Amino acid sequence: MLASAAGAALLVGCSSGSEDSDGGTSGSPSVAERARARAARDSEGLVERYDAVLAAHPALAGLLEPLRAEAVRHVEAFGGGREASESASPSASPSPSGSSSPSASPSAAVPLDKREALAALAATERALADRRAKALLDVPGELARLLASVAAAGAGHAYLLTEGAK
Repeated sequence: MLASAAGAALLVGCSSGSEDSDGGTSGSPSVAERARARAARDSEGLVERYDAVLAAHPALAGLLEPLRAEAVRHVEAFGGGREASESASPSASPSPSGSSSPSASPSAAVPLDKREALAALAATERALADRRAKALLDVPGELARLLASVAAAGAGHAYLLTEGAK
């Protein structure tokens, strides 16, 4: 099921690329810019979630640090700020800018149980991957391909987190 969703997302991204990849001058750049900015903010919020879970459960570092590093790369791929990569310490507090990302706000409430914390992080990854898969339908080709790729990675992260919770 995961492979078919990712495949469909890639096909949609490829098919829309020939129509919109030049960026157009009417209104599509602003749509793409807004989608890219939201994706960067969402990834920044996800990094904050990983930081909060790592701070509460340092024993999970072996599982979480590689996934967090991927989320940092996603921030960068979407053109996001450098705060995510600079806050390598899992004890970092929520962003000083008070991010409005829906993924960032629950970062303070990390379950005390490691399995529940992993399950909550998996749910966040899954919800974000689903939202990105839907968003790629409304953006130009190259950004759609990037969203599809990052959504597929997020779905993979959700799977790994779910397995890690077992």
